[in-house]
Amino acid sequence: MNLIRETTDMVDNAEKRAVVLGAGFAGLFAARILSEFYGQVTVVDRDVLSGGHEARRGVPQRDQGHELLARGQLIAEELFPGMTADLVTAGAPLGDVSENVRWILEGQRLEKTTSGLSIVACTRSFRERHLRARVEALPQVAVLEGATALRLVTTPDNRTVTGVVVARDGAEETLTADLVIDATGRGSRAPVWLDELGYGRVEEEKHKIDIGYATCYYRTPPGAFGDDISINTLASAEVPRGGSTQKVDGDRTIVTVYGILGDYPPVEPEGFHAFVKSLATPDIAEIVAVSEPLTEPVRYRFPANLRRRYERMTTFPEGLLIIGDAVCSFNPRYGQGMTVAALEALTLRSHLSGREQPDPQAFFGELSASVINDVWDIVITTDLVFPGVEGDRNDDVRFIHAHVGRLQSAGMRDGDIAVACLRVFGLVDPPAALFDQGLLDAVARVEEQEKTIATT
Repeated sequence: MNLIRETTDMVDNAEKRAVVLGAGFAGLFAARILSEFYGQVTVVDRDVLSGGHEARRGVPQRDQGHELLARGQLIAEELFPGMTADLVTAGAPLGDVSENVRWILEGQRLEKTTSGLSIVACTRSFRERHLRARVEALPQVAVLEGATALRLVTTPDNRTVTGVVVARDGAEETLTADLVIDATGRGSRAPVWLDELGYGRVEEEKHKIDIGYATCYYRTPPGAFGDDISINTLASAEVPRGGSTQKVDGDRTIVTVYGILGDYPPVEPEGFHAFVKSLATPDIAEIVAVSEPLTEPVRYRFPANLRRRYERMTTFPEGLLIIGDAVCSFNPRYGQGMTVAALEALTLRSHLSGREQPDPQAFFGELSASVINDVWDIVITTDLVFPGVEGDRNDDVRFIHAHVGRLQSAGMRDGDIAVACLRVFGLVDPPAALFDQGLLDAVARVEEQEKTIATT
């Protein structure tokens, strides 16, 4: 009897169709999950994806530094076994997020130790290209490139989405689907489409940060990084500028610097180098000083954290889900976007398992509660460290600022405390882990040792 049921399910799945709008990280992770439940999955992207190694033109931040945090790295390896080895074989450096990364906070370095968490240092286009190749190799998945989504197709009562109309080579085409997933990023047309279908406009939250980035690629002599593959100098209230440099694919070094609230790094070489030298420590400037530039600096600007509250909509059509930056886009200096997309893919899997059709409102509710809320709170609270950022600095916010500052200070002397902070930063552990009693006891011991040294 079970065999009959399983065979029937396989036939049913083979006839089911899903369409993913967007071939970025959110769309690719979603396509991988959909391949478990749908016999035909079509990924639609407006860019031409094949025939080269260049970054997609439709990604405005394509040339800037990108990170897949530790939790995202774990999920990518789970969904695509051997992906880490593939990237390393193709030329991406591999290291430990503590032992091989120089973390500089408030002008001081975190103590290093082995964390057991990996970092693969590579460019966005390199990682995306390998991820897309894995997705395209799935027999259920096809990629439709150079196609722009124009509008949704629905039942006459607009209650169910049954497909999407796309434009390609000057002609329109209708893709029928049991499920459409919008992963088109911050510029998603879903708010407009839903309004036109009679569902009203989704509520939006914005928190201004007005951050500006500039990135340049270099060739760096062997040994310049020492045992590190990445150096991260974080902005602080005292020095609201930051940057990072990594050894990446192609035997290159990427240098990205940023400033907040309109303090944009210049993109002419002399000004860019001066900005690098203005960071809290000279670590990145020392790398630049011995490196040969391969490109001119390029810029990217990010005005505000943006969250679309789909979970608060009272009605929503069946057959449509929205993920990735189309739901929530975060201040990119924390590098959380790709990892959040991976976490959302796992949420998608849970809402497809054992269901004929996912419930959109239940999906958005869990997405908010289980994935977005903690990350959103981390970002907004951390941004409020900077005096010029608007927001409510209530007692809870001030307490968290003081508590995290205390942990970071102790982490500059104790590697285990540093790793505990990095695990939360890498979205491996929840923020509540920063209040674990064992961690607090370790911090107290470090502080007591510091007092003893100071008095002797």
